[in-house]
Amino acid sequence: MRRLLAILIPGLLLLTACGGSPAAAPEPTSQSAGDVAKLDSLKVSDNGDKKAPGLEFNKPLDVTQPTIKMVSDGTGDKVKAGQVAQITYIAVDGKDGKTLEDTFPSGSQPVELNDQLKTGSAVLYNALVGAKVGADIAFAVPGTPASAEAAATSSQLVVFKVTGVKDAVKPLDKPEGDVVTPPAGLPTVKADDKGVPQITVAGAKAPDALVSQDLIKGKGAVVKETDTLTVNYVGVTLADGKKFDSSYDKGQTASFALNGVIKGWTQGLTGKTVGSRVLLVIPKSLAYGDAAAAQGQPTGDLVFVVDILGAQ
Repeated sequence: MRRLLAILIPGLLLLTACGGSPAAAPEPTSQSAGDVAKLDSLKVSDNGDKKAPGLEFNKPLDVTQPTIKMVSDGTGDKVKAGQVAQITYIAVDGKDGKTLEDTFPSGSQPVELNDQLKTGSAVLYNALVGAKVGADIAFAVPGTPASAEAAATSSQLVVFKVTGVKDAVKPLDKPEGDVVTPPAGLPTVKADDKGVPQITVAGAKAPDALVSQDLIKGKGAVVKETDTLTVNYVGVTLADGKKFDSSYDKGQTASFALNGVIKGWTQGLTGKTVGSRVLLVIPKSLAYGDAAAAQGQPTGDLVFVVDILGAQ
């Protein structure tokens, strides 16, 4: 789910604690916020389906706080709290207008308007709730000063288009489906008395390619690469079986856009079904890469067990 946007808007693409959406407020109105006058010069021109709109604005764009503005509202259904909005966007450098990311060719991304988005990015939440399908919404993010670790950055501008809206589907509490016996030679998985997967890597060989093995075959919807998933998961390193992450330990499910995570997850979970428990054995080339250690992430080949509880 989109690395740039995950940086610009913390909590949008790597949401957690997926339970419980807020009750819809009566007829909310999309709200602008921040240095709104800085976006008065922005003009958005439609270039048709699958093409990013043209953007014209006074350069350089420089905002001092996260700023959001309804550029033009749509004519479709109104977006309500607790629903899932479909959005696509283009992100540009505020200094020179250079495109940083464009998701229009690849299609819309789902964003659930839940408590986690409201907490992680209240300005975006408040702008989407009450907007209508077809709306263009501009979001400007302040630049960052230079530091010992990184050079200074200019303000950045993201223009969203709301392409659709639908009601959220309540995720499952646990995997549901038919038990599958995996082939020999893979890490073994047993659930403890609380249903939490326990992974043993003894005897498992380093993978030549990604392994995506159903342990429970769910009977729900087929997962698409553009879906936002709700999951429980456990991750260990293949070399020594050491656990480095677990949603179970955090006491809450995780929610994320499947096309915004490591390639091993994107490739390994696309095409699976809701309700499944999936064993992923991920070669390091599809994991966190050579810079993982410097970023505090696990290195080498990884093993995950992922329970797919919902897809939007």
